[in-house]
Amino acid sequence: MAMNIGTGEGDDEVMSAINTTPLVDVMLVLLIIFLITIPVAIQTVPVELPKANNEINQTQPENITIAVDVDGNYYWNAMRMANRADLFDKLTETAQIEPQPEIQVRGDEAVRFEAVGRLIFDIQRAGIHKVGFITEPVQGS
Repeated sequence: MAMNIGTGEGDDEVMSAINTTPLVDVMLVLLIIFLITIPVAIQTVPVELPKANNEINQTQPENITIAVDVDGNYYWNAMRMANRADLFDKLTETAQIEPQPEIQVRGDEAVRFEAVGRLIFDIQRAGIHKVGFITEPVQGS
């Protein structure tokens, strides 16, 4: 580190040079902090993610379609269910059938996720093992 100490005798000159040493010190400290914290911030659990493929699934006649409209109403094969308790009773009856039919969920794109989440919870609670989601294909695909 260099330091300019005047002689004290008539040194009225203005020093026009910028001392960059503090700036370099701060930048080095920040660089070290970033190098230490970045690997911690991007650390993830190593998992093998499933591969998705777009296969058209043929609907079987025994499959049951449950639709959720924009207001959160449930429809069992196009028949409106009065409440969630009735829907759960139908799901429990369906879970007893061997082999279990697949439940296909059709949710309106504007429906709150809460309504679909409750439906999935009821399906799981009833003991149904096969659940699928019906979507519209993207135009141009």
